[in-house]
Amino acid sequence: MGGAVSAGEDNDELIDNLKEAQYIRTELVEQAFRAIDRADYYLEEFKDNAYKDLAWKHGNIHLSAPCIYSEVMEALDLQPGLSFLNLGSGTGYLSSMVGLILGPFGVNHGVELHSDVIEYAKQKLDFFIKTSDSFDRFDFCEPSFVIGNCLEISPDCTQYDRVYCGAGVQKEHEDYMKSLLKVGGILVMPLEEKLTKITRTGPSAWETKKILAVSFAPLIQPNHTDSGKSRLVHLPPVAVRSLQDLARIAIRGTIKRLIHQEAMGRAGSGLKNPPRFKRRRLRRRRMETIVFLDKEVFASRISSPSDDNNNSEDVEDERPEEEEEGTKPSELKPEPPVNFLREKVLSLPLPDPLKYYLLYYREK
Repeated sequence: MGGAVSAGEDNDELIDNLKEAQYIRTELVEQAFRAIDRADYYLEEFKDNAYKDLAWKHGNIHLSAPCIYSEVMEALDLQPGLSFLNLGSGTGYLSSMVGLILGPFGVNHGVELHSDVIEYAKQKLDFFIKTSDSFDRFDFCEPSFVIGNCLEISPDCTQYDRVYCGAGVQKEHEDYMKSLLKVGGILVMPLEEKLTKITRTGPSAWETKKILAVSFAPLIQPNHTDSGKSRLVHLPPVAVRSLQDLARIAIRGTIKRLIHQEAMGRAGSGLKNPPRFKRRRLRRRRMETIVFLDKEVFASRISSPSDDNNNSEDVEDERPEEEEEGTKPSELKPEPPVNFLREKVLSLPLPDPLKYYLLYYREK
């Protein structure tokens, strides 16, 4: 059992380690990972392991290792407004991070085999929407989950810009997976022991790139023993937003721009920035082999020349900049972030029901 990066003390430190090891390489992916706390998707009694770079499985509930999810997110090359299909959507952790990038005019669908896992995913999604300040910092594309075997998707379903499969795909199902993809789209899946990125460059033209050596549990084959007939999975329709919902999106967007302009004005007025607090970081040699329990993932990665120049552990303790001037570290602990959007909405001269509507009736 091992991990590609060092364990973090919290979600931010886990992301710091993934960035340092070059698993997270773009700002959009970094923002999505920081916005959703991985521990929120663990059962309470297992949260101590949430910030380790390890897979987790309990019954049918399963999370892949953070380094795998980060490679998947980077390979998908996500952009606002795209359509995304998650085959084996599990807890909804990946789907929710994707939704932060897709924005309000994207499409975010998931297919999951187990009904208890879908119920778990819906609970976690509801918790995120109602309690997380990240929901107000992003324009969110809420995922929709349907139950069924992802190998039995109805042939009349729409095609998607991005598709991910979270289970090992046999070679015989490769063409089926490709058929779910639009021209110009990207499919990421474990294929023949390799995490593989396939780009559809034309109606019958493809580009294939092997990303990482992995070993996922294989897709579960459809079971037709009851009636002998296939149980087709019907994906949610691509719904058109109501005028009322579009108005809410526009109003929230306008308020966010005003908040940004006010912040830029304050920064330009010469106000002193709050003291920066540097995180204590551990820099370690990247491991070339990764093995996880429950036969979930075995991953090996080719080391780069830069890895060879860093063969020893380098522990660096970065202290707050102001500590040199005699300030105690405890005094520099950052304050909880302020939800400026919520504060601005609540201060508007509007009836309370309209304020609550603009805030999606969120509890926090």
